[in-house]
Amino acid sequence: MGWDGLRRFVFHRKAEVPDGQWTKCESCGNLIQKKAVMERLNTCPECNFHFTITSDERIGLLIDEGTFEEYWHDLSSTDPLQFTAVSSYKEKIAESQKATGLKDAIVTGKGKMNGVDVMIGVTDSRFIMGSMGSVLGEKVARAAEKAAELRIPLIIVSGSGGGARMYEGCLSLMQMAKTSAALARLHETGVVYISVLTNPTMAGVMASFAGLGDVMIAEPKSLIGFTGPRVIAQTIAQELPKGFQTSEFMMEHGLIDMIINRPNMKTELTRLIKYCV
Repeated sequence: MGWDGLRRFVFHRKAEVPDGQWTKCESCGNLIQKKAVMERLNTCPECNFHFTITSDERIGLLIDEGTFEEYWHDLSSTDPLQFTAVSSYKEKIAESQKATGLKDAIVTGKGKMNGVDVMIGVTDSRFIMGSMGSVLGEKVARAAEKAAELRIPLIIVSGSGGGARMYEGCLSLMQMAKTSAALARLHETGVVYISVLTNPTMAGVMASFAGLGDVMIAEPKSLIGFTGPRVIAQTIAQELPKGFQTSEFMMEHGLIDMIINRPNMKTELTRLIKYCV
């Protein structure tokens, strides 16, 4: 087939493919059908890369239908520093609230997981990269306290690439200590806390509540760490090990306990919970 024939074939095939039916995997780069991705709960059928999903979608996958009761929904960040850069913090909050329908970067509440009562929190990377400000830290601490009060397992699913929220300065950094202290008190009660790390879980979130689970679980190929690999490589002027800061690398080096595919997550979490209680 000559070049003209090949070009006609390509354009003819392109015309046969409806818009919006295909997407490109950000991991393997393959062109994949959106339908196949959705059928696998937003995972790539070629390389098993786990795409980012919303907090509502995550809760829908993990919590039994009709059993979720959201707690502390109305908490919203203030602007203690009157922070302004390209835009003001108040504008950033308003934009994220409008885009996501959330008050802040985490949803917390109580529900049943295969019939077992749990407290759950899920961060949402759409809201200022899932960064931790005063509201996120407060809701994590309250979730830990509520789990201790009700004596039910706590599960927090982290997908926060933003770390501590710079717009709130030291008030944001204080949430690292506050969440860690709340989880230490929970640990003293004997109530299990399971931390689920998804892509990405980084910086102050990883260095506080996300890294303190009694059981540490991750989805495959998630980016997990404190500072991003590019910054580290530039800082130390060395080539990093293959797979550095992925779930698989972290499990090999003892940071996490299990890697679980998204379609199996609810079943495996339930099994762990029943074992722990």
